Amino acid sequence: MSGLFPPVIGRLDHAVCRNRKRLSVMFAMLKEEKREPHLQRPDAKGFIQGSEMKKQRESQCTQKTISLLSPLGTIQVSGCENGVHTIQILMDVAPAERSSEAPVSCVVNDSPAETSPELQRCVEWLQAYFSEPQTAGSLPLPAFHHPALQGDAFTSRVLHILLKDVKFGETVSYKRLAEMAGNPRAVRAVGGAMRRNPVPLLIPCHRVISSSGQSGPYMSGKGDHLKQWLLTHERQRGEG
Repeated sequence: MSGLFPPVIGRLDHAVCRNRKRLSVMFAMLKEEKREPHLQRPDAKGFIQGSEMKKQRESQCTQKTISLLSPLGTIQVSGCENGVHTIQILMDVAPAERSSEAPVSCVVNDSPAETSPELQRCVEWLQAYFSEPQTAGSLPLPAFHHPALQGDAFTSRVLHILLKDVKFGETVSYKRLAEMAGNPRAVRAVGGAMRRNPVPLLIPCHRVISSSGQSGPYMSGKGDHLKQWLLTHERQRGEG
């Protein structure tokens, strides 16, 4: 019997070592501090904070949606009086229909009679991003009111760092962003945070690329062509 235990223990040690990195990533994503909820704009101090009340407050929001026509296709911006909840790119324009020579504009296609100041601020920022990107950086960002952007969980923290530190025309690797977020081993967790970003374009997850320099996936691989368009748009307009 004594001869059986060393191989078993060896296999267990191997399994622990093999999964150590995976566990590190899981702990990074699960860590979250509980704070008293309050609202603020996304800036150097951080995102909107919240704890147990944030999901309840989210469900009580009366959201309105504005539809925009952009070079990427239809963009829907949804939000309430407190801030923007989501930005959705519908991908209803085929890549072949996007011409690099076409006018770059973003116009309102459908809007409710009354909208919140935060929703309107988001629309103005998006319009500037496409037509006058040099001015977008000087415009105020809207407040965010989505649970993923509240508290100090890894997702909200890494998205905040991306928003604050990776500017128009710049890119950052998943690995480098993990380092900037304080956990160099959480590369996969960074990828997960990018997939859960509720407000693409405003929080520029398209600027996060692979260490090899390849653009990498966007919108779970369905919007890779959009990511390439956005990076080219920023590079060309940044040079202009």
